[in-house]
Amino acid sequence: MMNEQKIMNLLSMAQRAGRVASGDFAVTKAVQGNKVHLLLVAGDASAETRQRYEQMAARGKIKIVYLWDREQLGHCIGKDFRAVAAVMDAGFANAIARFCPTDGETGVD
Repeated sequence: MMNEQKIMNLLSMAQRAGRVASGDFAVTKAVQGNKVHLLLVAGDASAETRQRYEQMAARGKIKIVYLWDREQLGHCIGKDFRAVAAVMDAGFANAIARFCPTDGETGVD
């Protein structure tokens, strides 16, 4: 629970700093521009969405983490439902990744 709050705080700060892209179009554009350091995908995203972003992450050598659900992910960045968010700052990305679940786990309750 403590790590979840830290992730939320860091993600909110990154959003306020303008270092988060969210939504399919913005994230895809950021990935294509080699600006993304961390991809956050909602745990309840569709299988197709997960596969698409896993492929993008693999091509770009980007760490991908599955967290929460679309509502909670969106809430952290002051938006409505979001299936994906991209952190475009290495410092924020590293700090968030430090508190994220390890590979094979999800941050979904």
